[in-house]
Amino acid sequence: MSGPWSARRLHFIGVGGAGMSAYARAAHALGAQLSGSDGADSPFLARLREDGVLVASVGHDAANIPAGADVEVIYSSAVPAANPERVAARARGLSERPRAALLAELTALKRTIAIAGTHGKTTTSSMLVHALRAQRELDPSWLIGAAIGGGLPNAHWGAGELLVVEADESDRSMLSLDVEIAVLTNVELDHHATFGSLRELRDAFSEFLARARGGVVVWDRPELLALAAAAAESAADEPAGDASGDSVAVELVPYDVPAPLLDAGGSSFRWRGRDVRLRVPGAHNALNAAAALEAARLAGADLDCAIEGLASFTGAGRRFQAVGAGAGGAQIYEDYAHHPTELAATLRAARTLEHRRLIAVFQPHLFSRTALLAEEFGRALALGDVVVVLDVYPARERAADHPGVSGLLIAQAAADAARGRAVYWLPTFADAETALRALLGEGDLCVVMGAGDVDELARRLATGSDGE
Repeated sequence: MSGPWSARRLHFIGVGGAGMSAYARAAHALGAQLSGSDGADSPFLARLREDGVLVASVGHDAANIPAGADVEVIYSSAVPAANPERVAARARGLSERPRAALLAELTALKRTIAIAGTHGKTTTSSMLVHALRAQRELDPSWLIGAAIGGGLPNAHWGAGELLVVEADESDRSMLSLDVEIAVLTNVELDHHATFGSLRELRDAFSEFLARARGGVVVWDRPELLALAAAAAESAADEPAGDASGDSVAVELVPYDVPAPLLDAGGSSFRWRGRDVRLRVPGAHNALNAAAALEAARLAGADLDCAIEGLASFTGAGRRFQAVGAGAGGAQIYEDYAHHPTELAATLRAARTLEHRRLIAVFQPHLFSRTALLAEEFGRALALGDVVVVLDVYPARERAADHPGVSGLLIAQAAADAARGRAVYWLPTFADAETALRALLGEGDLCVVMGAGDVDELARRLATGSDGE
C-alpha cells in the first residue's frame, strides 16, 4: 500500500495483549513494517503468527528492537518505563509512544464509533460489528479487546468508512480518540489506581462524550444523561463542525430495554417498532444490543440488516463462552467478569439456561480491587448454588504491597451472603480442579469467571473427569 504508513516501522512492546494485537493488525493492513514482543506467548500472538501479521519475540530484551533510527516504539499501558526495550529505545533516541497515541491516529482515519463504559464494552462493540457487517457494502473496521465471535479476530481494517473501537478508561486512552459517535453503557468505579473517586471517573466520561461530533448514545439513566448534558455544555464552547467547518448538531440518544423476554435460547425485545432476537442470554445483553443498534442507526446502517446481523451473534471471546462438557456431563462456561456488577449479570444470565445447580467459580483480579470490593463480590457470587473462590490474579500488582489481601476475603464475604450454601476457598488451580471434578455432575452449569488466566482452569474442567 502506498502512502505514509508503508514507510513506517513499528515495534510493539506487549503486542500479545488484546488491545495491542488489534492495533498491530490495523497497522499491518495499512502497510507498516512490524516487529514486537511480549512477556509470554498468548492466543493473540498465535493468531498474529497464523495470519501473517508478525512473528513476535517471547520475552523482553533490548535486542528485540530492529536496527535503524526510524523505528517507532509503541508500548502497552502495562509496560513500565523500566522495561529493557523501552530503556533501549530511549537510549537510541527512538520515538517512544503509548498505545493511545497510535489509536488516536487510527481513529482519525475513519468515521469512528467508540464504545465506552465500565461494563459491556467488548460485547456491545462486537454486536455493533456484526450489525454493520450484515450490510455487506459497509465493510466496517474494528479494534476490539477480544475475538468478536463467528471466527472473526479482534481487529480488521476494512475498505469501508466506519471504524468501531472500544474506548478504554483504565488508562484514560478514551480521551485520545477522534470520535464521531460515542456510546456510554454505564459508569462504576473499577480502576482505582487510575481514578481517585467516582466523581473523577464521571468527569472523564463526560469529557469523552464531549469529543463526539455526530451523536451520543447513553443508557437512559439520570446519572448518565447528566454526564451527556455536561458534555454538551462543554462542547458548546467549541462547536462541532464537519470538514468544511460548518456547524453539526450532536444528537443525544437515550436507550433502554425495560422488559426483554429471557429464555434458554437468548432474549427478544422490541426496538423502534421492530422485533429483535438475540442468541446470547441475559437482560444485560439486551441492553448491549439496544446500544449497538442505536449506534448503527446513527451511522446510517440499514436497520433490518443490523437486526439480522445481531441475530447471528453468539458471543465475543471469553464473554459467557461455552467451553464444553466436563466431569459428569456438567456444562462449563467461562466469562471475563471481574467486577461485582459483571459477576451478578453473568450469573443471572446463567440462571436462564437449564441447569440442576449453578456453580460460580471466580478468580479475583488485582489486590486493590479485591480489598475495596470484597463484600460486593461476595454478594454477587452468592447468586450461585455453590461458590468457589481462587486466589488473586495480581496482573501488574505485587502481593507484598497489599498485605493481608487474598481471595479469602471474597470467600468469607460470599459465605456470609450465601445463607448456608456451600462456599469453597481453593487458592490454586490444582486445588480447584480436584474439588470441582468431584463436585460437578449431570445437569450442573459451571461458570468460571475472571480477567486473569482462569480460562485455563475452564479448559481443564471441560476435558472431562478422566482428563481426556
